[in-house]
Amino acid sequence: MKFAVNYIKNTFYPLEVPENIHLEDGQMVLVRTDKGEEALKAFLVNSRISKLWEKSKSKPEPLVVIRTLTQRDLQTLDEIKKEEVTAFFKCQALVQQHKLVMNLVQCRITFDRRKITFYYTAPERVDFRALLKDLTQTFTRVRIDLRHIGVRDETSILEGTGICGRPFCCSSFLRKFATINVKLAKDQGMPIAPGKISGTCGRLLCCLTYEYSNYIDAAKGMPPVGSSVMTSEGLGKVCYLQFLSGKVAVKMEDGKVKEFPKGEIEMVDADVNVEIDIPVINTYSDESDANIDIRQLEDDKNSSTGNV
Repeated sequence: MKFAVNYIKNTFYPLEVPENIHLEDGQMVLVRTDKGEEALKAFLVNSRISKLWEKSKSKPEPLVVIRTLTQRDLQTLDEIKKEEVTAFFKCQALVQQHKLVMNLVQCRITFDRRKITFYYTAPERVDFRALLKDLTQTFTRVRIDLRHIGVRDETSILEGTGICGRPFCCSSFLRKFATINVKLAKDQGMPIAPGKISGTCGRLLCCLTYEYSNYIDAAKGMPPVGSSVMTSEGLGKVCYLQFLSGKVAVKMEDGKVKEFPKGEIEMVDADVNVEIDIPVINTYSDESDANIDIRQLEDDKNSSTGNV
């Protein structure tokens, strides 16, 4: 396997190249997919990656190269891109005309112009029979596919940059969406604020799962916040935990806060006359987040349909 193409959701597919076709890195090719003929850019695959890929049992099925694109084909591709924009707004106008509760996301037309796909999100199932009838009259001699996707799917195909400054995980390397809830953020001591723990899709950040197991391991042996402990300097109460450094912050009876390694303190059943404040990290507030229900950020049936 020498060449591959970057296809749906930034997934690389190996190319099956006929012997009579000469390919170069970065060349545009016409390939046959389950959606029809698509124009994609071919990439030369590193020899080491190629060997690993050939041994893999989970690699995508190869796409057959029909031919390389000519100058005329490139002009056709530009025309199709313009047609997709026009088709998008025509469909959007029909959606509004039929007063359907659905958000049109993207329009894609295959290179052979035999199929046009409209991606949309919707909170509930949509009866689009009347819409489909109008679309068949508007776009003749073409197969029309109305595809319901989730809000996470929407973000993955539109692409963009996350709050970390890197491309969205879902449009770069993430293939499947894990179920994410607010507990993941709480257990990692993150500020429970929508603007801090949610992504562009309006759901909790996918990256909350990446280091969760490390935090769980780090939390083992740590006393709960508010518990009474005995330290080398006397009694106190745990006021916050430093998971990654393995240290516990303890408020002493004299009011001072000191940090101790978790192995150097011991929980005791004693009434320590110390008042502790709730950690600031878990009480972040923002006026713009005041009216947002945190539960709305958790995954539901509209998060992802896997129907991209």
